[in-house]
Amino acid sequence: MPVPTSIDHHAKDYSLAHAYCLAQAADLAYKTEPAIEEKAREWGFVRVRHHHTRFTPPFPLQDTQAFTMASDHMIITSFRGTEPAQIRDWLSDATTPPWPGPANTGYIHYGFGEALASVYPDVRDTIAELRTNGQSVWLTGHSLGGALAMLAGARLHLEAPNLTADGIYTFGQPRTCDRLLATACNKGLSKRIYRFVNNNDIVPQLPPEPAFTHVDTLRYIDASGKVRESMTLLGGLADRARGLTADPFAPAGDGVRDHSIGKYIAALKSNLA
Repeated sequence: MPVPTSIDHHAKDYSLAHAYCLAQAADLAYKTEPAIEEKAREWGFVRVRHHHTRFTPPFPLQDTQAFTMASDHMIITSFRGTEPAQIRDWLSDATTPPWPGPANTGYIHYGFGEALASVYPDVRDTIAELRTNGQSVWLTGHSLGGALAMLAGARLHLEAPNLTADGIYTFGQPRTCDRLLATACNKGLSKRIYRFVNNNDIVPQLPPEPAFTHVDTLRYIDASGKVRESMTLLGGLADRARGLTADPFAPAGDGVRDHSIGKYIAALKSNLA
């Protein structure tokens, strides 16, 4: 399968090629607004909206950022992530109370709820405004951005079903919710939501189970860089051990290195070559 040089605006179903493109869109959320707009035009998206909310202490994040780009056939909203150390410290805090899930379905991590609530109305209204041609809708994000993309997709599906996303692709996202909401997403967003995890990436291992969990559809990138659609528990443990021993001088840093969006993009590209 050739490596795409741009985004296929007519994509409808799951593919590694589309995952590769959405990973690049997730990476683009880290760039400046002019850089986002320039790249969006290069990809054929003529309309771009930025979503940005700043927080005040003691909230652990400084802000929440995302952008939405639209063409005549496709709309993509990409949420920006945060630094691994910052989100790791935040998600390790077990003292935060739960936040009610979308349409009062289950509960989610308080920090995710507050971060998403700050931009969700603008994201929802922007998608509704720009969707003038029945365009497909896609959500993506890396790290914290992946959590926000997943939860935004859940909110759209449960609260504004006419805007249900055609696809939600996340990269290195943390656990977001309880089993009740995860089950609702597994059922309502089947074959629409895909969660990519790169080997020993530390962030998808947080917050701790059993209070928080993931949706079912996993795409696991093994220690050799191959994307796997399934992995047994024992196989996964053995593969993570191989990843830890790949760098004998700094095995403890593997979980942070594997979290890089650049690692996800490189792995997906190599699977297309």
